[in-house]
Amino acid sequence: MAGRRRIWTLEQKLAIVGEMARCGNIAEFARHHDIRTSLLYTWRRELRYALEAGRATSHAEPMFVPVMADSSKPLSSDVAIEVEVGGAVVRIGGTAKADLVAAVIQALQVQR
Repeated sequence: MAGRRRIWTLEQKLAIVGEMARCGNIAEFARHHDIRTSLLYTWRRELRYALEAGRATSHAEPMFVPVMADSSKPLSSDVAIEVEVGGAVVRIGGTAKADLVAAVIQALQVQR
């Protein structure tokens, strides 16, 4: 195993993780396939995250409430990005989380 780098296809990873789920001794299974146990656990974790992300996005639809502002000026000096789409102006602060920013921009694009 030392010093050897292999490329695994997605199908190979899925097959091995599926086989691993039915295995009683992970260390022996890893030796049989000449793979480190840590890599097997990493693949399993990545698969679990991908499945959870797929479930979350398929059922959840972003919901936004229309906001009316009295002033066109930003309320704070923290504005890093200003996006205007179809008359709507969204100001995004520099401390905003990336996933929230992506959801807001995606919602603006859908509503055009």
